[in-house]
Amino acid sequence: MCKENSARSLFSWAVRLSLLFFIVFLLPAASSGMDLLIGTGEVGSFSHFAGRTLCRTIDNRLADIDCETVPAPDDLHNLTNLQIGSLDLVLVDSYSLHDAVAQTGEFRFLDFRFDNLRLMVRLYEVPAALVVRDDAGIAFIEDLTGKRLNIGAPGSPENRLFSAIMNAKGWSVKDFSLVESLSSSQSVDSMAFCHGTIQAMLHISIHPDAQLLQMIRLCGARLIDGIDRDIAHLIQNHPAYSQAVIAPDTYPSQAQAVAAIGTRVMVVASEALDEQTAYRILEAMAGDRRRIESAHPALAPFDPKSAAGDDLGIPLHPGVARYLDERGF
Repeated sequence: MCKENSARSLFSWAVRLSLLFFIVFLLPAASSGMDLLIGTGEVGSFSHFAGRTLCRTIDNRLADIDCETVPAPDDLHNLTNLQIGSLDLVLVDSYSLHDAVAQTGEFRFLDFRFDNLRLMVRLYEVPAALVVRDDAGIAFIEDLTGKRLNIGAPGSPENRLFSAIMNAKGWSVKDFSLVESLSSSQSVDSMAFCHGTIQAMLHISIHPDAQLLQMIRLCGARLIDGIDRDIAHLIQNHPAYSQAVIAPDTYPSQAQAVAAIGTRVMVVASEALDEQTAYRILEAMAGDRRRIESAHPALAPFDPKSAAGDDLGIPLHPGVARYLDERGF
């Protein structure tokens, strides 16, 4: 009986030692992959959707990287967390990125510089569609004078962009019969448009856009080209702006492509992200390009070499530069 108990005891200790070995040695090895945190916009935003698409691409291609999105309320929050090392990558609008580097706009009061930011790739465009009422007699951007406009709530992207457009055109509020400063929040601006209070407005969104589709169907809205010589000059002289195109047939009765001023959402890394990891991430995105392009029409123009031509005052990440150089871009 004693020998039997002794044998059981030895067996029990052997099992315990095996479990301890598994916990101490094997589990750490199994979880030794890198955790990659990507800062995006809030849950429900297109930024968050695009970030999740990017994470799925990385997870699909790079087995040793565990990618996770971290939603945040704005670009300031994401860029600050990237700067201090809490995030590895962020999705950020080119205008916010320009302000962060130049220490202007909402970044002008910060007491530190964003000096460790490195460009990875351009992910998608954010057009500012110029929307007019069909009964307003507006065919070209010059026809806005004398009309009733909404220039957006103070401090909003719509207001900032409309102010830039007015400066580029040499306009003042006296050139219009009515100038409103209505918010896009809770569709305040679109309701005023549908009621005829205003005849034209900017609608900044990813296309196709459900709210804009409803305005076209129910309120006699249509899109007109928002680019002329003055606006092209504005785009040329401000690195955050670019010319975007809303593809033909995106909306009913829109047979032609519509040109629009816009910004672009960039994938930005910290300088602390090592060169090889950045290289492999861009390689994974290029290798799984079809997954990204098919996720949404706004992601269809994705081009892995797109960041090479951006002049936002931020250098390419060394891993990205090496990837592009090896492929002759």
